[in-house]
This record gives sequence, structure tokens and C-alpha cells, in this order.
Amino acid sequence: MQDKMKPRSGRDFTTGSIPRHLVAFATPMLIGNFLQATYSTVDSIWVGRFIGPQALAAVSVNGPVVFSLIAMVSGLTMATTTVVSQYWGARQYDRASEAIANSVTLLSLLGLALAAIGYNLRWPLLRLIGAPHDIIDDAAAYLGVYTIGFLPMLVYNVTSSILRGLGDSVSPMKFLGYATVLNIVLDPLMIFGLGPIPAMGVVGTAWATVISQAFSAVLALRHVVKRSGLVSELRQLVRFDWELTSLTVKIGLPAGAQQTLVSLGQMVIMSTVNKFGSIVVAGSAAGGRIEQYAFMPAMSLGLAVTALTGQNLGAGRSDRVSQIVKWSVLISCSTSAVLTIIAQAIPGALISIFNNNPEVIAEGVMYLRWISLGFVPFSAMFALNGVLRGAGDTLPSFFMTLASLWLVRIPLVTVLSRTSLGVRGVWMGTVTGPFVSMVLGYVYYRSGRWKGRAVVSRPDVEEDSPGLHAGGEDDALDETEHLALTLLNVEGSGGACDEETSCKSGSDGEVC
Repeated sequence: MQDKMKPRSGRDFTTGSIPRHLVAFATPMLIGNFLQATYSTVDSIWVGRFIGPQALAAVSVNGPVVFSLIAMVSGLTMATTTVVSQYWGARQYDRASEAIANSVTLLSLLGLALAAIGYNLRWPLLRLIGAPHDIIDDAAAYLGVYTIGFLPMLVYNVTSSILRGLGDSVSPMKFLGYATVLNIVLDPLMIFGLGPIPAMGVVGTAWATVISQAFSAVLALRHVVKRSGLVSELRQLVRFDWELTSLTVKIGLPAGAQQTLVSLGQMVIMSTVNKFGSIVVAGSAAGGRIEQYAFMPAMSLGLAVTALTGQNLGAGRSDRVSQIVKWSVLISCSTSAVLTIIAQAIPGALISIFNNNPEVIAEGVMYLRWISLGFVPFSAMFALNGVLRGAGDTLPSFFMTLASLWLVRIPLVTVLSRTSLGVRGVWMGTVTGPFVSMVLGYVYYRSGRWKGRAVVSRPDVEEDSPGLHAGGEDDALDETEHLALTLLNVEGSGGACDEETSCKSGSDGEVC
């Protein structure tokens, strides 16, 4: 029986063309991810070009530390998309409203706790990863300010997850756009000072980011209250429900643990890279910015897969999930193949955007040429993991990460870095991870075990046309989906505009 409460915005993924839904929903998220990456990219350009390579290294060395602090709770934002999307798909709007309020409250409390922990442990954490002595002071100063932004960061992330679960990927994109413009304006003011604003150097970039994150969080909360139709007052977002918290943690804990494994792995790899000096750190940081942009199409489509899978499983339409996977892998891997060619062809030109030091460029080129070999398998892996997240079956992904990262990638990085390959061995070992994860993910997806993990259980509804089902059934395409990439381009450009009139208004990467 459907609830009386009705959302005023959102998108129904349980009917209609799957590639159209994927492209129309993922495109605003791709733009949003681009805008979010612009936060750190603008910081890198200002710091790397106007302060120096050591300052750039001081900012970038904090990446694994920040990721390790928020990795566990990032799984709860993923779980929020799963829970909200499945309740939405099942038309249980009252439960969706309760899940929204509970997640906002839970993530706000965790944001406050993590801010206190990160601020007080910043020095031990930087020493733990072996931050070079010539950059550790600036790195600690930057991290001390950046951790203040954990609360607005998590509030924005969970609100974006809520909107994605409701089928709205446009609104968070808009909020990030406003915040990015603010960040671009604030960066030079905070770094160099103007009038009553003192020159703060590296620390100024952290303040610019924190203020911008707070702005986007306020906009996102206001939208949920004013436009979603599921919450009418801000105070309704203050709610703690043990049952919903338990469900969110049950889904989010393995995903968070997976992110923690990744963050700890990054810290191990970063500690290895740090031994080669600040020039190598700066070069890999510049290459990492390019890598970040290259991963965006795959990440956006993976998040779209999560939302589409959640709604369809909630509505009893598991038969549509195989086509969701097929089209997401096709689009994502094709895009990543093009990006790999670009990264291999002009790596020097890409790295020089961030730094004009010849030594830094040389190190960045080496990094990018090796790491870009993993773009395509990463794309396939993210699409397959999106299905598991949408189903709420997050534990297998944890074990896949454990195997690919800690049993393959890190041992290879450790061994190869000690050979005559040096830092090249680090990048050779790192690029093995996506290949292993892709194979493991595909094997589990084909098993079909994820189908029984849905939060909301409803009898499956037969689809009008057959599809490629997990578990080995024959491949068959809907007649309207035979037009492949040409059709995707046409529908993608039209789909987003068509839906904006009903959503009228979001997305982030998992971590700012």
C-alpha cells in the first residue's frame, strides 16, 4: 500500500529507456564531480604556480590522511542512497522521509566528532605517513583548518546522496557550481590577502574550501526542506531512529570499511612515495589531479547505477538491472578508453597545467603513463560495484578490495619500489588493482546473489522485453536500445533538459 506522502521532485527509474536514464542522470553528476574536483584543482594551481612545489606537496600529502578520517562514514552516505532509493521505488514515502532525517542527524554528529579527531591527531597522522620534513609544517597547518570543514562536507554529501536516491542529480550540481565559484573567488583573497583579510598562504586555500563547503551544505539542506516534499521544516531533519540507524550501518559499514581499506592502502603507498622526496610527491600530485578528472565519468555512471538499481529492486524490477549494467559498462569503458589515449599521448602538457618545474613534470608524466592503463578496468569495476551498492550487498565489495589492494597491489608496490625500478615500480604495482577488482566484481555479479539483499522486498514484476540477466541468461536488447552510442548522445542531451522541468532542480564524488 502506498503512502499518502508524495515527493514533489525526483525521477522514476523503474520504467522507460535505461540508457536514457543513465545518461540523463549521470550527466549532472559528472558536471557536479567536475565542479567538486575544481575545488582542489584551483587550490593546486594557485599553490603550485604561485607559492611553489613544496607548498603543492604540502596540500597533496594530506589527501590520504583526510580520506582515512572520513572513509568509514562515507559508507553511510552510500547506504543513504540505497535506503532512500529503495523506499522511493517501493512508494513507501513515509519511510523515505524518516530515513532522510535520520541520515542527516547521524552524519552531522559524526562530522563534529571527526573534526575534533582530525584536528587533534593531525601531527601524528602526518608523521605516520612519513610526510617530508620540508613540508610537514605547512601540511599540518593546512590540515588543521581543513578538518573544520568535515561537518559541512558530510552534511552536503549525505544530502546529495538523499537527492540521488530520489532521482535528482541536478540540484547538487547547482549547489556545487555556486560553491565552486565562491571558492575560485576566495582562493587568491585568502592566499595573498586583501584589505582586512591577511595573507595566509597555504592555509588560505583551506579556509576558502571550508567556507565554500559550508555554503553548499546550507543550500542543499534548504532545498530538501523547501522542494523535496518529504520534509517541510528544518527541525524535521533532527531525528535519531535506532532501527534506521542499524539498517544504514548494516549497509554502510562494509562500504565504509572498504573505503577505510583503500585509505589505509593509500597511506601505505604514499609513505612509500614520500621516501623519494618532495619533487616526486609534487609530480604524482599533479598526475593525481588528471587521474581524478579521468575517473569522473566512471564514478558518475557508477553512482547512477546505484540509484537505478535501488529503485528497480525496491519496485520489484530486478529484471532491468542486467541492462543497467550492460549500458553503464559500455558507456563508461568507451569514455575511459578515449581518456587513456589522451593521457598516453600528451601527459607533459597535462602535468604542466599544475606546475612548470621540469623535474616535477617528468615525474608526473611517468605517473600518468602508468596509472592511465587502469582507467578502463576501473570503469567496469565501478559499474559492477554500483549494482552491489544499490542492492545493499556491500560486504562482497569489502572482500574484493581486501584481495586486490592488500594481497596484490600493496605487496607489489612494496617489492617493486625496492628494486632498481624505484618509484616506477610503485606505479607499476598500483595499476594492477583495478584489473583484479574488475575480475572479482564480474564473477560475483554473475552469481546473482546480490538480488536477495534488497532492503524492501517486493515480488518481481515482469518487464515487457527480455534482457541480459545476471546468472547466465541469453543476451537480448530492447528494440529501442539498438541505436547504441548515437542514440545515447541524442537522448542524453535531451533527457536532462526534459527532466529538469519536473525535478527543477543534484552529486558529489565520495569525498571533497
